[in-house]
Amino acid sequence: MRVVIAEDNALLREGLVLLMTSAGHEVLAVAGSGPEIMPALLKHRPDAAVLDVRMPPGFRDEGLRAALEARREIPGLPVLVLSQYVEESYATELLGGGAGGIGYLLKDRVGRVDEFLDALDRVAKGGTAIDPEVVAELLTRRRDSPLDSLTPREREVLKLMAEGHDNATIARTLVVTERAVHKHIGNVFQKLGLPPSDSGHRRVLAVLAYLGHTGRP
Repeated sequence: MRVVIAEDNALLREGLVLLMTSAGHEVLAVAGSGPEIMPALLKHRPDAAVLDVRMPPGFRDEGLRAALEARREIPGLPVLVLSQYVEESYATELLGGGAGGIGYLLKDRVGRVDEFLDALDRVAKGGTAIDPEVVAELLTRRRDSPLDSLTPREREVLKLMAEGHDNATIARTLVVTERAVHKHIGNVFQKLGLPPSDSGHRRVLAVLAYLGHTGRP
């Protein structure tokens, strides 16, 4: 996989480069500030981009803005965005385009090498990878919504589905059959009033759209 990395913290940036190369990926370029991101992406047109949300010079949302611009300039470019904290507005904006090939992870997830590489691989293949803590935050803050009607098992399935896992992975995680997972997903979609969706990132985006836009004050 050919990757461009944007991260202003030199230690984490070098760690990402080492992690990627050790996993057999090719790091085409690294960017240390917001203005460096788009030129690198347009020049190399990588298979995936790993971008920090907050970059110099403003340390606000330069990486997120670059991710959104990159998706416009290079349609379908898989982008995995890293953030120090759970900032659900960033996740909502990033996912608002309704397309796959998008990931939003907390930086702590990088230290869990297998999880990070798995998320990057899913994103590069057009899937979706949302950090479990972001999903948990969305689920926790919902009050007086159809989420209350979900059983504990259905909530577990919803959480794993929103993270971007397929039915087989959900079944292995919960130690149930794929048929049981399929049934739970059907119940979740019915209770949340979401139309039946095919497998993959579309159903993830549908669920995240529901979680991100219902129950707001």
